[in-house]
Amino acid sequence: MIIFSKSRLAAAGLVLAALLPLQASAGLLDDDEARRAILDLRAKVDTLARDINARLETKSDKTSALEALNRHEQTMQEIARLRGEIEVLSNALANVQKNQKDLYADIDARIKKLEPRQVNIDGQETAVAPTEQQTYEAAMATLKAGDYKAAAAALTDFVRKNPESPYAANAQYWLGNAYYVLRDHKKSIAAQQVVTSTYKDSAKAPDALLNIASNYVDMNDKKNAKKTLQQVVSKYPQSTAAKTAKDRLAALK
Repeated sequence: MIIFSKSRLAAAGLVLAALLPLQASAGLLDDDEARRAILDLRAKVDTLARDINARLETKSDKTSALEALNRHEQTMQEIARLRGEIEVLSNALANVQKNQKDLYADIDARIKKLEPRQVNIDGQETAVAPTEQQTYEAAMATLKAGDYKAAAAALTDFVRKNPESPYAANAQYWLGNAYYVLRDHKKSIAAQQVVTSTYKDSAKAPDALLNIASNYVDMNDKKNAKKTLQQVVSKYPQSTAAKTAKDRLAALK
């Protein structure tokens, strides 16, 4: 006769109770543990089924037919309960696997967003952080839209936060141009002087000197305008800016 002790029922209750937090936080469930639990429950079902068949077939079993039937019904109920637990655990394991897959996909997407991108800046391939690229492009979009005051603020903020960025020299140069359009010649000159000193090896350095010269011309300071144009020719003789500087020097004579 099969008797389910209180300890066994308590253990079964613990299995079911343990399942609930697993469902609530499926991301913490260990796949191997869940599989082992399912295999254990299936083993119990098989054992109970074999026990039923053995007792029904064993001639030495003197228990009355009514008792055998009751025992059989109780055992079948236990099997049904255990099968229910197997189904619950199987569903929990499936949820764990799905949640883990979604989590890994999310982490992978986040990592890709942080990975540097290869971009071409003035003919040079370089790696740039996505956030830097997005911030710079947003500032440039504002400049192209003609909102020079807002563009100047955005470019100033970009250079302040990203002085070592591959975009820094360009941002500083376009900041000088924004001030030039706003007719703030002193700020324009100061901005371009940062390009010619801090970023003197950048492709924008010759053009920055040209812009400084343009500011001096607008300020009727021909002396400094000529001096600056001569610097373009002497420092960057092979540049397109040097040819432009020569033409402007000829016009200023």
